[in-house]
Amino acid sequence: MIFLQKFYLEIINQKVMASKKFKLLLMGIFTLMSLGVFAQDSGKYDIYDSSVISNKGKAQQNEFMNNTYDFPAKPRDQWELGVTGGIFSISGDVSAQLPTAGFGLHVRKSFGHVFSLRAEYVYGTAKGLNWKPSGGYANNPAWNTHYSAPDPVYYNYKSTVQDFGIQGLFSINNIRFYKDKTKMVVYGGVGIGATTYDTKINALNGEGQPYDFSTISGSGYSDRKDIRKALKDMMDDSYETAGETDDATSSKMKPTASVIAGMAFKLSKRINLAIEDKLSFLRDDLLDGQQWQERPNASPVLTGSYDSYNYLSVGLNFNIGSSTKSIEPLWWINPLDYAYSEINNPKHMKIPPPVLPDADGDGVTDQFDREPNTPAGCAVDSHGVSKDTDGDGVPDCKDKELITPTQCQPVDADGVGKCPEPDCCRSLRDSLAAANVCNMGDLPSISFKNKSNTLSSDAQAMLATVASKLKNTASCSITVTGYPAASKASQALCNKRVDAIRAYLTEKEGISADRITTNCEVGGGDVNTVDIKSN
Repeated sequence: MIFLQKFYLEIINQKVMASKKFKLLLMGIFTLMSLGVFAQDSGKYDIYDSSVISNKGKAQQNEFMNNTYDFPAKPRDQWELGVTGGIFSISGDVSAQLPTAGFGLHVRKSFGHVFSLRAEYVYGTAKGLNWKPSGGYANNPAWNTHYSAPDPVYYNYKSTVQDFGIQGLFSINNIRFYKDKTKMVVYGGVGIGATTYDTKINALNGEGQPYDFSTISGSGYSDRKDIRKALKDMMDDSYETAGETDDATSSKMKPTASVIAGMAFKLSKRINLAIEDKLSFLRDDLLDGQQWQERPNASPVLTGSYDSYNYLSVGLNFNIGSSTKSIEPLWWINPLDYAYSEINNPKHMKIPPPVLPDADGDGVTDQFDREPNTPAGCAVDSHGVSKDTDGDGVPDCKDKELITPTQCQPVDADGVGKCPEPDCCRSLRDSLAAANVCNMGDLPSISFKNKSNTLSSDAQAMLATVASKLKNTASCSITVTGYPAASKASQALCNKRVDAIRAYLTEKEGISADRITTNCEVGGGDVNTVDIKSN
């Protein structure tokens, strides 16, 4: 922006027609532009706002809202209406005389976040004046009607140009990956159109007589500034003579191709200020009233090059349309705003730790617990149901006969079955029972660290001794008893400890599970000690 400001001021200072009022106007425009950079509008819209979606896009928006389609529908956006003013100049065979004025009007509509179409009308008046004399105008009727070669003339013109065109514009910087949307949009584009022009030259003075240019060409002036000053002192501003026309056609309407580059600065959500340069080309060499090339001592020939014109402008653009049913033009919107907010927000969410209720304290949360009222101290499976190894209907924590044969069921309240026994076998059973009296002696107690259910190496060594005794006395069984506190947590820990001892004896030492009974007695002893007794 600072570079452009210096550039335009340098152009004005170099041109003879520059005025203090024009400088002040340009400085005021740049002040507005600077303020626009700090406009408070965010350039974002609510991606979930269905009120800005057209009827055609409703179906897609509904799918997006229902999470069945990843992309939201394109919203309705406003049109842009713009008015411009600036410097209009022609590039041709005669030197341009700046600054000359032009103005324009346009309407613009987006077809996406990058591409938009614009219809524009431009009106401009351009002037030119050569500082070197010319004598090769024999084929130019605008001059040879009043002058005879080799009398010198100074080519000049005043051309009024009107242009109507359609342009495709491409926004360059509104899609940004690593920074929020800027308040400035850079754009470029190409266009086609039609141009009409009317060119006049200043060949006669106020009395209708040709100027005597020989008084200047033979005066010894060598500096272009002095020559142009002398010409302006001599010449009026009548431009009374029609410029040369194309003999091939009487029409002065020509097809035009244009290239555009510009930048716009947002002043508010409705208004932005734009600086733009538009260069137009047409297949015509008479915009400046001259198409003949000077050749010493020879007849003039056509230059073979076409004229072009340039419109350097500053304008105000206004977004028109309902603010409740449409958003600002899409070239001001970064479509990645929504995607980046969706990526960023979860990382900054403060989610409280989950609270999973467990009313019966069995270690299985209520939402997965199939037995929500498990008795305290009872071991459960992964579904929160009390374990019942023999399937007799009495949970293991209350079953005094952990493995009851099927033929001995149903069982009593303690889980003990009533197996029928033939009379012939009763005496044999009694004799066998007397022969297999259990005599294992004292068995060790297992100690656990506070709130741990892991067997230490010393505990494993003591359990190996218990296993050895069980293997040597096939008629013996043991009871593993823990002493939890009254809390559910302590009772659950007790169950885990006695289960760990039983699992070690059955899985590591190969002791049959039906020879091991586990039990937890509240307040019966030290909470961190488990006793083992023979039966």
